[in-house]
Amino acid sequence: MGASVEEETVRPSLRWNVADVTLTVVVAVASGIIFWGIGLISEPISAALKLIPVPGVSALYYGLFYFAGPLAAIMVRKPGAALFGEFIAAMVELTVGSHWGGIGTVLPGFVQGLFAEFAFLFVMYRKWNVGLTALSGALAGLGGIVAVYPFYYAGVPIFGAFMIIHTICSMISGAVIGGVVMWYLYKGIAATGALSRFASGKEVRA
Repeated sequence: MGASVEEETVRPSLRWNVADVTLTVVVAVASGIIFWGIGLISEPISAALKLIPVPGVSALYYGLFYFAGPLAAIMVRKPGAALFGEFIAAMVELTVGSHWGGIGTVLPGFVQGLFAEFAFLFVMYRKWNVGLTALSGALAGLGGIVAVYPFYYAGVPIFGAFMIIHTICSMISGAVIGGVVMWYLYKGIAATGALSRFASGKEVRA
């Protein structure tokens, strides 16, 4: 009984409240606007990366579209935050004017968020660190490729050199930009006191 009570007292609350929803929406809206901006310059970025004589490396910038989920998750620390954050960000991007259209924006956003969520679900939302955040970003990168494969890569061998390298580059980009960079961005934001109402902010300022 004593051990059970002690475990319950240290277990963080996984129940959402209004502040959690508000923070997730703020992160998602800001991310969606950034996604839209990156979309405007995605073609020259992709063209520049294609100058590298290795097939598939153009995915190295894809992490710029994967960060909303991991960032929302590590700030809010509630089940579904990664999925909610990435999906709403995609909806915002579409609303502002995504040139990929509805299915090319919303579906990847949902799948990326779902895959990003798996990293934290795996530890039952009890651990929050840079490694797990990087894993979340990498999984978002995998989800991004899975989501768009039928639309942009149909006919390209899944286990061919291009798709393997492309997927690995997408996951690396997700791990670095959506994971490591977002972890330290969160740390910087939390250090200002902006997240003082949340467990994620109290942890940094403790």
